[in-house]
Amino acid sequence: MAVKILIKRTASKNKVEKMKPLLVEMRTLAMRQQGYISGETLKSLEKPETFLVVSTWASPAHWEKWMLSGERKHIQEQMDPLLEGKTEYELYHLGIDDKDVTIDQKFL
Repeated sequence: MAVKILIKRTASKNKVEKMKPLLVEMRTLAMRQQGYISGETLKSLEKPETFLVVSTWASPAHWEKWMLSGERKHIQEQMDPLLEGKTEYELYHLGIDDKDVTIDQKFL
């Protein structure tokens, strides 16, 4: 069952430009992962330091594997000092039926 992942990050106002190449690098690596379907990065018009990444994965297990990967963690560690707060993650499955959907709560 495919899932959508919403990832919200707010950079410090003077660190937005440093954040952009890291977002591109993270997306490039994610695209090479098994189970990755698609993604897009949005920048808020009202709060230009806020970015929303929406990605689609074939299953929660594919997302979890990427979430735990050293590659992803390495880039996230470079982003963390640029952020005003913590990265926020929200996971959604497609449709309104929730049978057979499980996700480890540590990824929320």
